[in-house]
Amino acid sequence: MRVPPKPASRPNKVSLWRYARLFRADILSAQPARLYRAWMAEFRTPFFRSYLINRPELIKTVLKDRPDDFPKSDRISEGLRPLLGKSVFLTNGETWKRQRRIIDPAFEGGRLREVFPAMWDAAEATATRLEAQVGQVIEVEVETSHAAADVIFRTLFSIPIDHHLARAVFDAFKTYQRSQPLLNLAAFIPLPRWMPRLFRKGTRNSAALIRSLITELTTIRMAEIEAGTAPDDLATKIMTTADPVTGHRFGSDEMVDQVAIFFLAGHETSASALAWTLYLMATHPDWQDKLAEEALALKTCDFAVMSKLKLSRDVFREALRLYPPVPMMVRENTCPERFRDREVRPGAQLVLSPWHLHRHERLWDNPDGFDPTRWHSENGQKCAREAFIPFSAGPRVCTGAGFAMVEGPLILSRILRDFRVAAVPGCVPVPVAHLTVRSASGIWLRLERR
Repeated sequence: MRVPPKPASRPNKVSLWRYARLFRADILSAQPARLYRAWMAEFRTPFFRSYLINRPELIKTVLKDRPDDFPKSDRISEGLRPLLGKSVFLTNGETWKRQRRIIDPAFEGGRLREVFPAMWDAAEATATRLEAQVGQVIEVEVETSHAAADVIFRTLFSIPIDHHLARAVFDAFKTYQRSQPLLNLAAFIPLPRWMPRLFRKGTRNSAALIRSLITELTTIRMAEIEAGTAPDDLATKIMTTADPVTGHRFGSDEMVDQVAIFFLAGHETSASALAWTLYLMATHPDWQDKLAEEALALKTCDFAVMSKLKLSRDVFREALRLYPPVPMMVRENTCPERFRDREVRPGAQLVLSPWHLHRHERLWDNPDGFDPTRWHSENGQKCAREAFIPFSAGPRVCTGAGFAMVEGPLILSRILRDFRVAAVPGCVPVPVAHLTVRSASGIWLRLERR
């Protein structure tokens, strides 16, 4: 049984120039190993100070108790604005609150049951695509990206990934990913608003193409809504929901912003989580066999089947612990604070790192090991559930968290019901973080029919 791979850490002390170069290559390996034990760590640059926080009580203060005092930082989001505009992922304050009041009803508990058939169809389509690759070594991230994008388009716009507009968005997004939009100069140096932002080749062009394609989808949907022919999916729900406080509905540009983040967050994160889960199944065949047996319950499209996929849910949760798709979140301090006897001035950056928190040596038993039993309620081992934040926490918790916890176990179980995945000797994936936690050279597994 293998210990799941994790990236090497940098030396404790490096120059700012060296850190910037390491950060541009990979956010995770640019961090020192001491962060896996530290409750709080301070980083100083000539331009700002940042504090990584691993203490659960302080994380609760930032995310749950006083979120308005710690808004999202513009520093990391600078590189995402060409695609996301003023989406709910980037905004703060009253704008963000208004956006969430419009968006949240589309993702309430009862809606999961309504979109489940679309998820089921995407899972079936995934199994059909894999059937043609039995006996081959496949790059799993390619397949999970396809599956996750299919779920997004089926649930959001009632179209499969094979639809020409869905396929065009999916293809353009691959170019956008390769441009590494997060690694922007503004992440290191505070720039005035008037100064042009420099992006890697392809970032602006691919973002503009994606937005134009999403505009076409939303324009078509608005016409269907006005004609009374629109399907009852997530896009229709969001576009017809008025803010209960102001009566405001999303205009065309704002809806494009929101769809862009639904695709980015819902597609990227789900693809990452599912790919790493399949790798863990390949390296832990005993768990793979347990999930395959449990998956025999998948016979007909019935939301009730999710209650039978308990092991799959625990395995998926453990994969989210080891490989949280969004490895770091950055907030900005707005008030004078004192955290762990340190003065934290206004303007300081507060880094909340699910990557380090989920593997923290003082919070978890066997922090780097794969053990889904830690999630069993009867298990007495140390399990820091309050330090498990793959979807963030508090008011800004990901609105699609419940959505992801149905989609992931469902597609995972559907794959393992019919297929077996096996590790390829010499092909150990190395985690890197750009938009999400992915493998530096892909995740390669052998696919066999069960």
